[in-house]
Amino acid sequence: MAEEGKMPFTSHLEELRSRLIKCFLAIGVGFFGSYHFHEKIFNILMMPLLISMPKGQDKLIFTGLAEAFITYLKVSFIAGLFLASPVIFYQFWKFVTPGLYKNEKKYIVGFVIFSSIFFVGGASFGYFIVFPYAFKYLMSFANQNIQALPSIKEYLSFSMKLLVSFGAVFELPLVAFFLAKVGLLTDQFLRDKRKYAIVIAFIIAAILTPPDVVSQCMMAVPILILYEISVIVVKVVCRNKKRQADSDLAAADEEEKVVEVP
Repeated sequence: MAEEGKMPFTSHLEELRSRLIKCFLAIGVGFFGSYHFHEKIFNILMMPLLISMPKGQDKLIFTGLAEAFITYLKVSFIAGLFLASPVIFYQFWKFVTPGLYKNEKKYIVGFVIFSSIFFVGGASFGYFIVFPYAFKYLMSFANQNIQALPSIKEYLSFSMKLLVSFGAVFELPLVAFFLAKVGLLTDQFLRDKRKYAIVIAFIIAAILTPPDVVSQCMMAVPILILYEISVIVVKVVCRNKKRQADSDLAAADEEEKVVEVP
């Protein structure tokens, strides 16, 4: 990391405060923009569950007087969070880039773009791939004696946790790329820790998903695939850095030889 331009700790805290405020403002703008469409957004969000419910029971309920209103507020907030994700990632990368070399700071635009794509892509994977199979499996336990009556509060809490989790998990290759670029991560380290990664992946899946094997595997398997992608990404980065270092060393040797010629 760069040694020049060091900031005192208090300046780092002030910088962090400033960037957090900008993130909250961006989320606030996204929230107010989304609230106008809160009902449509929630209807889209409910769709994977509704198509999995038995015929004649394709409705969600609410038991508290203010539950529906609060649910719409939460839906608008989460939608605002996704809309503001480019700003959030930009502020995050701008916060960490002062510790990088000048030639490494040029990656910030790419980081912001790919961070946003991976975050939204991870949430989309959860919505389009995981939700239909998970809800169909969970709804299969309903029968003539057991009726499914999910509440909007429980469903929102469950679905939002999974969507944000999948979005965050899909950032793994990008984070690995960044850590490799600054020399904090190697492909050999990831290969050596693979067995621990498998255990951690299933622990994370067990915490974030319902207590059934199907849902847990549908989250753990993508995490492991992303881990292997991260290994490849880090390997390429380390290889390129080694080539660049060898090239710089060779150039320095040639320059030294030229200087030594009488």
